[in-house]
Amino acid sequence: MTWYEVDSRIKNGAAVLLPVGSTEQHGPMGRIGTDTICAEAVALAAAETCDGIVAPALAYTPAPFNTGFPGTVSISEDTFHALANEVIGALLRQGFKGVFVVNGHGANLEPLRQIKDATPQDRLLIRSWWEPSTVNALRHELYGDWEGMHATPSEIAITQSLLGSLPANQAAEPPQKLSPEYVRAHSGDRHGPPAEHRAAFPDGRVGSHSALASPNDGERLLAAAATAIADEFRSFERCL
Repeated sequence: MTWYEVDSRIKNGAAVLLPVGSTEQHGPMGRIGTDTICAEAVALAAAETCDGIVAPALAYTPAPFNTGFPGTVSISEDTFHALANEVIGALLRQGFKGVFVVNGHGANLEPLRQIKDATPQDRLLIRSWWEPSTVNALRHELYGDWEGMHATPSEIAITQSLLGSLPANQAAEPPQKLSPEYVRAHSGDRHGPPAEHRAAFPDGRVGSHSALASPNDGERLLAAAATAIADEFRSFERCL
């Protein structure tokens, strides 16, 4: 878009979609940056449906537990909070009615919630692309407990639908399944120090059977997420 186009949309009362991901390993067959790829793809597909505007994605976020794996770039929570806060504030000061964050990485949530708590008049909404009930139901239908927590087949499938499949490598073998207690204790990417995390999950997957993914699954998941996010964005924009 040119600035003229953005100016016209702002004058007509537009909100904006902001994808937020990460730059971290995703196991033996998942691309580094999968979280950003998925969040941006969902935001762009949703925008096609609801005539939304998508801001450039934030790709560098906290992922300290994965820095034992080559290719992961993590920034501190404080730095991410400051960066995201400035970007969201800048979009609002430009005149957008609200900012709808399409999130793709669990460790982003707490800093983003802190920003939301300090943002007046409900002008910030944070939604992870997998949160809508229709998307969660499809993830469970396709993979059940093998969805796991990291390098999930659902996110791998979306990248396959967009960029093609990579060899399964070590991911051809199923990982160790996680207990419900482990999942509860580590939700929101509350994992241990890098060396400890890599020792516990040496190929980078955390209970996720990535090799179950397929491009066809990815198309279904992307369509479901885009439809749900588009509906939520319309409601968000109308209520501002």
